[in-house]
Amino acid sequence: MGGGAKDIRRRLERAAEVRSYRGAGISAEEEAALDALDAQEREKRKKVSDAARAEYLVRDAMAQGKFDNLKYAGKPIPGLGERYDPDWWVKGLIQRENLSGLGPAAILLRTEDAELDARLDAQYTEQQVRDILQDFNRRVIDARRQLQGGPPVVTKTRLVDEEVVRWRERRAARPAEAPPEPEPRHSWWQRLWKGTG
Repeated sequence: MGGGAKDIRRRLERAAEVRSYRGAGISAEEEAALDALDAQEREKRKKVSDAARAEYLVRDAMAQGKFDNLKYAGKPIPGLGERYDPDWWVKGLIQRENLSGLGPAAILLRTEDAELDARLDAQYTEQQVRDILQDFNRRVIDARRQLQGGPPVVTKTRLVDEEVVRWRERRAARPAEAPPEPEPRHSWWQRLWKGTG
């Protein structure tokens, strides 16, 4: 135990001793002397530096095991050492809550561009594919025109005709999906007999 901790323990023992005398029915002079000693003890406590007090509290908490099993024990703390970002809390909220559709247009367009082929493959007609591509290109151009700060818009527009050709090729390469077989139709008396109405 460090010198500061022994000193604090000694003071606590002295304070407990003073309190025990007061409960024993002492005279007024003795009470005044104890009050003076108590005031001196308070003055000594005020002189103990905050650093010594903090060190004592940290060592005490370590001895009690309060720092065991912390979330980032033995791991780097995320975001430590990076330059200051004024929007750090918004980005943290988006990531923590797994929110989508929020953020700078440049980031949203990059994400949408990465997922665009899968979205196009889910469409059934060429007109739907063209409409999606035209809407995407329009939003990319609008984002480039707006100078609102944030990351630069590096997402490229897509050539609609080339993308339609690529969509047709991917569609032709997929195995033909067989329509689901309809449930066999029972006559009215079979449904009545089984209780299916």
